[in-house]
Amino acid sequence: MRTAYHEALEATRLDVVRLGALAVEAVRGAVDALEHRDASAGARVVAGDDAVDDLRRRVESHCIELIWRQQPVAGELREIAAMIEMATDLERVADYGVDIAKNAIKLADQTLRPQKVEIDRIASVATGLLADAMRAYTERDAQLASSVIERDDEVDKLYKRSIKLLQQEMQADPELVRSGTRYLFILASLERVGDRAGNIAWHTKGMIGAE
Repeated sequence: MRTAYHEALEATRLDVVRLGALAVEAVRGAVDALEHRDASAGARVVAGDDAVDDLRRRVESHCIELIWRQQPVAGELREIAAMIEMATDLERVADYGVDIAKNAIKLADQTLRPQKVEIDRIASVATGLLADAMRAYTERDAQLASSVIERDDEVDKLYKRSIKLLQQEMQADPELVRSGTRYLFILASLERVGDRAGNIAWHTKGMIGAE
């Protein structure tokens, strides 16, 4: 019975890792669609959200089953609770990717776009944090988790700077207001990706009992 329990726990851990990979892929795919004016690529990100939702529900269902099937010890219970929290954060990250993709689709045929907004850089930092947060989880690395939490400030700084530059461009050229408004939403989504990466890092530290 205990062997089957640990096999089920390991399978759920792997599902969380897969969910993380899908979330990173959604954001990166959406930003790529935006940069290349590729509406079809954006549509693929939107269509892929169902798989993320299904996997999140599976993780939550399995976590609940793990709790009632056999009373977990303290460390296992902390991990199961962390996986439930992480699944929610990762689904939200994928949702941010979908939001970016939807805006990318609407911007695909817009000839006027802001030039100074550092979408690529913010996306690279935010998804890099998320990837590191997931690595901290898989490797149970409290030091890496702490690094993710500390580095979220970089995303915030880039976000604030890009908002300022975007506002300046929109004020200088009213023709940019339409596309610029969509960039405001995109920037907000990327900033939230960094926040969710920080959440996952905190869940990892709680899981392994680190301060």
